Amino acid sequence: MKFLQFYIDGKWIDPVKPETIDVINPANEEPTGQISMGSAADVDLAVAAAKKAFPSYSRFSVKERVELLTSVREEYKRRYDDVAHAIMIEMGAPINLAKGGQASVGLGHLKTAIRVLSEFTFEYPHGNYTIRREPIGVCGLITPWNWPINQVMAKLAPCLASGCTSVLKPSEIAPLSTMLMAEICHTAGVPAGVLNVINGFGPIVGEAMSAHPDIALMSFTGSTRGGIAVAKTSAETVKRVAQELGGKSANIILDDDAMAETVARGVTGVMDNTGQSCNAPTRMLVPASRHEEALAVAKAAAEKVVVGDPASESTDMGPLVSDVQFNKVQDLIQKGIDEGATLVTGGTGRPDGINRGYFVRPTVFGNVNNDMTIAREEIFGPVLSILSYDNRDDAIAIANDTDYGLAAYVSGDPANMDQLMDYARELRAGQVHINYTGGGTDAPFGGYKQSGNGREKAEWGFEEYLETKAILGGAQ
Repeated sequence: MKFLQFYIDGKWIDPVKPETIDVINPANEEPTGQISMGSAADVDLAVAAAKKAFPSYSRFSVKERVELLTSVREEYKRRYDDVAHAIMIEMGAPINLAKGGQASVGLGHLKTAIRVLSEFTFEYPHGNYTIRREPIGVCGLITPWNWPINQVMAKLAPCLASGCTSVLKPSEIAPLSTMLMAEICHTAGVPAGVLNVINGFGPIVGEAMSAHPDIALMSFTGSTRGGIAVAKTSAETVKRVAQELGGKSANIILDDDAMAETVARGVTGVMDNTGQSCNAPTRMLVPASRHEEALAVAKAAAEKVVVGDPASESTDMGPLVSDVQFNKVQDLIQKGIDEGATLVTGGTGRPDGINRGYFVRPTVFGNVNNDMTIAREEIFGPVLSILSYDNRDDAIAIANDTDYGLAAYVSGDPANMDQLMDYARELRAGQVHINYTGGGTDAPFGGYKQSGNGREKAEWGFEEYLETKAILGGAQ
């Protein structure tokens, strides 16, 4: 799959300065695609196109925007298998995951955007004045590689719905599905300049976007380090910044009859997507008196995970996305061993029988304390740390003792819902999952502390793209 041009002003055009890189299939370490890398000059062209398109598109009626989003959704359905295949080869998602959660969530974001747009009140009286909600302008959208279409559509769907125009930069590691999304939008009739897509490195294209005076909002999903860089550069032009950053989510397992089940489900939640999810429940907190029992359950669950070819429907877990990520995860697993955590299963190296690709062993550590590196740093791999707690207050204190606050989990017998809710209310995180309940595309998503600011999805994500205007003296 070669995408050597950028999508700017409704056309596929060559980059200002030719430079290409290969997109690597992480399952076999071989090139599976090629893209061009952009420069600040390409950003200038894309922003100019978006700025030119904004006055017209921002005046589209709700009906016109609903029709456009519906057209995009129908074309997405037609290209669904293409998108899923691209996700599989660019970031190694097993085909069942690529066709399931990875690709399907794009349709979900479009459906939610259509609902929110249809129900939203853009102008209303308030006392003796009028409140108007208006699109903010040109938006810079920077997305990561781990859930490529999810993150693209979590931004692009509300951006289109709000009447904003955009410049989108996907991760250069997994850009193929996003380039297909540009084709989908073009075929669906998105007006020229409303969506512009450029590939490039963050320190070059991302920085140029963040610094550009004609971009009104930067929406960034990625590492906390990257989010800080975007915020610093954006501050020079006082633009709005929305960030969804890292996580180190605690999963408090209650001391009840459901513990074996909730521990096993927690292991699955970590191994899903090869641990490359910012909201993965990677710190499992179990009652101290049942720590060894939890380790046995976790070991059995982890060793059932089938690691292998993403194209096989029997595969549960594919490779990590890149050699850089592979080496990082290997180093952190070794760090856990060196710092004295108990290696319950897994460890360094590839799984038995696999000689190439960025595959790692599903790994579980026990007897972890919250000061260890593996309990503090976001590993972004299939590595679970199991910690002990003595009582309710101890569990909540350990869970909240982190620089992050994207997600948290409380798991136990559903009959004890009052107790589960009591824990959930005390956790400092943007989403708290009781018994692994998913939020879909209708629940707000974003974090406390160094996990970012702002919210994505549904009404909360939609409002990130709007300005508030008070018209005084014009009330009817």
